[in-house]
Amino acid sequence: MKPTPPTDDMTAAADASPALTRRDLLAGAVGTLGGAMLAGLPIALDAQQSTPVLPSVPDDATKRQGGATSPLGARSAFETPTRSPAGETTGSSNTPLEELAGNITPSDLHFERHHAGIPALDPDRHTLTIHGLVERPLTFSLQDLKRFPQVVRTHFIECSGNGRGAFRDPKPELTAQKVAGMISTSEWTGVRLATLFNEAGVKPEATWFLAEGGDACLMSRSVPVPKAFDDALVVWAQNGEPLRPAQGYPMRLLLPGWEGNINVKWLRRLELGTQPWMTRWETSKYTDPLPDGTARRFTFELDAKSMITAPAGPGRIAPRGWHAISGIAWSGRGRIRRVEVSVDGGASWSDAELLGASEPKSTVRFQRMWEWKGGTATLLSRATDEAGYVQPTRAALVAARGPGTDYHFNQIVGWKVAGDGAVTFHGAT
Repeated sequence: MKPTPPTDDMTAAADASPALTRRDLLAGAVGTLGGAMLAGLPIALDAQQSTPVLPSVPDDATKRQGGATSPLGARSAFETPTRSPAGETTGSSNTPLEELAGNITPSDLHFERHHAGIPALDPDRHTLTIHGLVERPLTFSLQDLKRFPQVVRTHFIECSGNGRGAFRDPKPELTAQKVAGMISTSEWTGVRLATLFNEAGVKPEATWFLAEGGDACLMSRSVPVPKAFDDALVVWAQNGEPLRPAQGYPMRLLLPGWEGNINVKWLRRLELGTQPWMTRWETSKYTDPLPDGTARRFTFELDAKSMITAPAGPGRIAPRGWHAISGIAWSGRGRIRRVEVSVDGGASWSDAELLGASEPKSTVRFQRMWEWKGGTATLLSRATDEAGYVQPTRAALVAARGPGTDYHFNQIVGWKVAGDGAVTFHGAT
């Protein structure tokens, strides 16, 4: 779109106000015509310096018309949070924890983990079938599911491999996104799985069910039936809108507090049976080797965990004075009851404030005010859930599971602060 040529009124305004340049006025005209165009533009990178080039804005925004309304909202061009994709059809992308506030993850920043890419599904053709050990095998369309009583709940989803890189190789340059960015929290809307199972008439001998997704690898996981009658959901909406394709559109299974992979996306089939199916995803994958040669299997629940997201590296604390140590904590066993913060590497601890009510199987944000006087510090956080479980150090986790553990990393981690305020990752706890 070409800028509108300046009008006589604009020229007169430029002559009358030396603080407003002709370029400023042209920028104002483009803003009026383009509406939210500026907000939707990414910040460019200077090829020489590889630093963000901030968008041009008027010196005084009160002196010209603002942008127009638009069909879709967009972030300010000054705010550019992004995920960090790795891989293609098999891959992941992490949530930028250090750039977020509150508990809810924006839908477009919810982490991804795929094993066969994101399928393209027509919501009018996609169905969910319940069969096996049931009185009445049933097939539901998306519209059928929406006729049942709806529930709205806020829960996190966390990949069971979240934190593997920081456990294996705790480099100082790691960011919060790289350390723990495979967790996201959303408000979910759907129907209780118990409602659907009651409709189908689950037989008493059924103790397990298989959940199968509609992607190219037919992701399949075995789930104990009691979970279905506890808090399991089949959801179709996230944060007030239909699920995003990367999050399972048009429907997914949600098993609150359980490892991410078992929350099967693009859900298409639930089969009732008497034993686990022992699929690839619960034998060669998502099992945890132990030092004695055995392996932990069906370790569904996620342990209590916390992560300081501010201050976070790589960055710098400035100026000296009071700063908020802030982050998130969560547990697959229920509510977080307590978060403690240490500024001396764990030699002493003090309680952090929980910001808002701690909901079951959801993240809660915490903060502790800290006066930085310019010295060195090691910032750590430690979560305790309502079951009494306390987040362990890395040494305690290795002692319990061995150095070869491959899932459910929940060791205490944090940040080192240098005397000049530089912040780097600290994983040796």
